[in-house]
Amino acid sequence: MISALRLKLLSYFCMPLLTISAEVYGQLIQVHLDPATQFQQIDGFGASDAWRCQFVGEHWPDHKKEKIATLLFSQEFDDEQNPEGIGLSIWRFYVGAGTTEQGANSDIKNEWRRAESFLDKEGNYDWSKQQGQQWFLRKAKEFGVEHFLAFSISAPVFWTLNGKGYNTSSGAALNLQPDRYSDYADFLVSVLKHFEEQNLGFDYLSPVNEPQWDWNKPSQEGTPATNENIYTLTRLLDEKITARSLKTKIVLPEAADLRWLYKSHGKPERGDQANAFFRNDSPFNLGEQHDVMKAVLGHSYFTTWPVDSLISIRQGLNTSLKEQGVDYWQSEFCILEKTDAIGSGHQRDLGMNTALYVARVIHADLTLANARSWQWWTALTIADFKDGLIYLDTGVEGKLFDQDLLKHDGNYHASKLLWVLGNFSRFVRPGMVRVKADLKPAQTLKEQYNDVIISAYADRINSKIVVVAINNATTEKKVNLQSPGVTLGKMFITSESENMGFHKISSETITLSPRSVTTLTGNYGQ
Repeated sequence: MISALRLKLLSYFCMPLLTISAEVYGQLIQVHLDPATQFQQIDGFGASDAWRCQFVGEHWPDHKKEKIATLLFSQEFDDEQNPEGIGLSIWRFYVGAGTTEQGANSDIKNEWRRAESFLDKEGNYDWSKQQGQQWFLRKAKEFGVEHFLAFSISAPVFWTLNGKGYNTSSGAALNLQPDRYSDYADFLVSVLKHFEEQNLGFDYLSPVNEPQWDWNKPSQEGTPATNENIYTLTRLLDEKITARSLKTKIVLPEAADLRWLYKSHGKPERGDQANAFFRNDSPFNLGEQHDVMKAVLGHSYFTTWPVDSLISIRQGLNTSLKEQGVDYWQSEFCILEKTDAIGSGHQRDLGMNTALYVARVIHADLTLANARSWQWWTALTIADFKDGLIYLDTGVEGKLFDQDLLKHDGNYHASKLLWVLGNFSRFVRPGMVRVKADLKPAQTLKEQYNDVIISAYADRINSKIVVVAINNATTEKKVNLQSPGVTLGKMFITSESENMGFHKISSETITLSPRSVTTLTGNYGQ
C-alpha cells in the first residue's frame, strides 16, 4: 500500500489532475483524470423502436407502457435518489416500407418484423399509421429526449424492383426502381416535414441500413446498396431537405461492420465508405453537401470478440477517420457473434454477463474509436435473444413468447443491460466531452479490458464531471480518491444486486463491486 506521505506528495505534484487510486491485482492503480485534455464531444446515447414498439405502444395497457417509457426516457430520481430510468438522449424511429399492408404476400412470416407505410401506392398519406411507434415518439419528447433519428431500410414496397420489402436478387444494388429515386426521397422528406409540423421533428435521417448485406431472405425489410446508389439518393435528399428548410441532417451509411467504414473488406462497391463519401477526390464525395453530417455511422456487430479484435479494429477505424477529419457514431449493436465470454446471441440474458460484455464494447467505441454517439439496436424485444433492453413475455408457461398474446399485453422485465447502458446514458449528456484518463502502473489494453477500465466526461458549461468505472473482475476493487479541485459526491452502481443504485461518497476510499459498472458524479475546477 502507498503511505499517507506519498499520497500527500502525489496530491501536491498532480494539482491539475483528478487522481483515483484503485487496488488491482494486489497493486495500487493510479487513474489520472485531466479535464483540460479533451477528446470528442458526445452527441448522445440511444436505442430504436423497431419493431416491438408498434404493438406495445398501440395496444398494451397504459400503466405498463407508461412504465416502460419511464425506464427508457426518464431523467428523474426517486425519493431515495435512485434513477427512475436511463434517460436516453437519442430515439430512433423506424420509417416502414408497407409490408404490414401486404400481409402474408410480403413473405415475411413474423408479423412483428413487418412495418406499416405512411404512403400507399395511389400516393395518399395516412399519418395514423405506425400508431404504436408514434406513441413512444411522443413520450420520448415529453420526457425530454434531446435528439430524434428517422431511419429507413427499404423504399415503399410498390416502388421496389420486386414489389417486396426485401431483396430477391443476388446483386448489390438498391432494391428500388431506377425512376423512383426522386419519389423515394420525396417520401422521406415528406415524413420529416410532417413530424416537424407536429413538434416532433427529426434531427437526423438515416436513409440506408447495413448496405453490405444482401437482404435476400424474407426475415424483415431490408435492401443492399452500392456506394453509388447511396450517393445518388443522398444528393436528392440533400436538395429536397434544403428546399423545404428542414433542420434535419442526413447521416450515413450505417455500415454492417466497422471494417467497411475504412477498408473494402471484400466488398469494394459497398466498402471503404469513409473515403468513398468524404474524400475530396472520390467520385461519390458528399462532404460538401449542405445537409450531410460529416460523420460515418457503423455497427459494432462481429467486431467485439476476441478482445484483441475489439481493440485493433477500433484503433484502425480511428486512424483512418482522423485522416479524413470525419466523426464516428456507433449507431447499432446487439449480440450476434459467438463468443467464449457469453456464448452467442441466442437465449435472452437479463443478468450481468451480457451487460458487462456490452459495457466493454461501449467503452472501446468511446475511448478507442472516439465515438460521439453510442446506440443499442432495439429497446424492446419479445425474442429469446440478446437483443433488447427491456424483455417482454406472456408469463404463461409453454407460451412465454407467444406473438399473438403479446400483441395486447404481457410482462416486461428491465435487464441489467438497460441499467448498464444507463450508467452512461443517464449521466453523460449531449454536449459533454470525453476527457483524459490514464491508468498507472501501465497495463496492456487487453489486461485492462479484462479487469478495470475507466473513462471520464466533462460538462464544460457547468463544470461537472462524470467517471464511468467498469470492474470486470470477480473481486472487489478498492478505490482511493485524491482529487484536487474536484468534488465527487455521488455514485450509482449496477451489479448483480443493484440497478444504478445511489450511494453517497463520504470518504476518499470507495469500493467497486465485483462485476459491476459504477458512475461517479461531481464537479471540477472549483
